[in-house]
Amino acid sequence: MHPFQIGMAAEVSEVVLHTNTAAAMASGTLCVYATPSMICLMEQAACKAIASCLEEGITTVGVSMSISHDSATPVGKTVTAKAVLTGVDDRKLTFKVIASDDYGVIGQGMHERFLINSEKFLTKLKAKKS
Repeated sequence: MHPFQIGMAAEVSEVVLHTNTAAAMASGTLCVYATPSMICLMEQAACKAIASCLEEGITTVGVSMSISHDSATPVGKTVTAKAVLTGVDDRKLTFKVIASDDYGVIGQGMHERFLINSEKFLTKLKAKKS
């Protein structure tokens, strides 16, 4: 039996800086919060939501993200991402993710992560380097 409970949730926030804009990340040309930055923040929230339940040597890796980025956020504003665990299927964890700023929702969607054994994962990765 897994220790994960549907409804587990967490939030993380960051300020929009010039370094996490679309122009700086080359994901666009404007100095607004970048979609890759929003995705990263959503993943951080998902990781935080289940972190206390991970056994030693176990972690998660992101395997899919299906989101919309619906509204721009200017430099200087804060973006908050929330992740809620909505499904557990063996090693697959599914999250509803939502990002917002002072003006409302800026993006939302679904995110999946897989539970992995860190040591086994890194051993397989090392084999790719040979």
